[in-house]
Amino acid sequence: MSSSALTSAHTRVSAASLYVPKPVRVRKIIRETHDVCTFQLEFVDPVHAAAFTYRTGQFGEFSVFGVGEATFNISSSPNWKGYFECCFRKIGLVTGAMARLKEGDVIGFRGPYGNSYDLDAMHGRDLIFAAGGIGFPPIRCLVWRVLEEREKFGSVVIVHGARSHRDLIYQREMAEWSKRRDIHMIKTVDPGGDPEGWDGEVGFVPTVLEERVPWVLEREGKGPANAMAFTCGPPVMTKFVIQALTRMGIGLEQIVLTLENKMKCAVGKCGRCNIGSTYVCLEGPIFNAAQVRAMPDDQ
Repeated sequence: MSSSALTSAHTRVSAASLYVPKPVRVRKIIRETHDVCTFQLEFVDPVHAAAFTYRTGQFGEFSVFGVGEATFNISSSPNWKGYFECCFRKIGLVTGAMARLKEGDVIGFRGPYGNSYDLDAMHGRDLIFAAGGIGFPPIRCLVWRVLEEREKFGSVVIVHGARSHRDLIYQREMAEWSKRRDIHMIKTVDPGGDPEGWDGEVGFVPTVLEERVPWVLEREGKGPANAMAFTCGPPVMTKFVIQALTRMGIGLEQIVLTLENKMKCAVGKCGRCNIGSTYVCLEGPIFNAAQVRAMPDDQ
């Protein structure tokens, strides 16, 4: 074979390998709600397992063979050894197929991809986490990293909301966090979503955030200039969360978002995730609100 043919063949193999998933086994399934599941995953090949590392906030492509693949944040802490996690809602073809899987089944995984949260920039800062519904997993991975090194950070406030109490995910973890004295765990549901005996807040995430968080920063923290906020959820929620935070005196550069809902190939080839000249899969998914505001309107 000529050198040009060898080069061409090598290029084809390299391009194909970008999209070849590694097999991972579903080690455990946790039913978070009626339509949301957490998968604990482990690599089938020990060599892949030994080589795998990721940073907090990165994402992956998860595939059901013969069906397709979908993009999810890696929702676990990189410090958890032997497995990693993703969390998804059953809303389409791929997630519907994933919801039918059983423990021990094998799926595909590509990743990790994207940038990550800057934990060094968070040291000594007061931290606000605001998440809605299935937007909690990209925040939850960071919450756990912060709790693993709690002494490095200031006040921590978590606000998690959903349409109803049945739609709140990670309820076991929220109950655990609520018992801690070094964080403020606030759960809330939309008006009408609270059952009799509900022990949380009633109201939309931005409203509860603005009502509850400022007094924590005033009493325990160092004020808005020292705070950082992290948010993920439905676009309309995120919009009003940013507005609430800015009214509290928190600048756009201090507000961190994760943009994942449009990614497909994850390697900058398909163009599905680009917003203007920004490829979310390559330059994100994590941006601050000032960067997002500078992007063109996403049509």
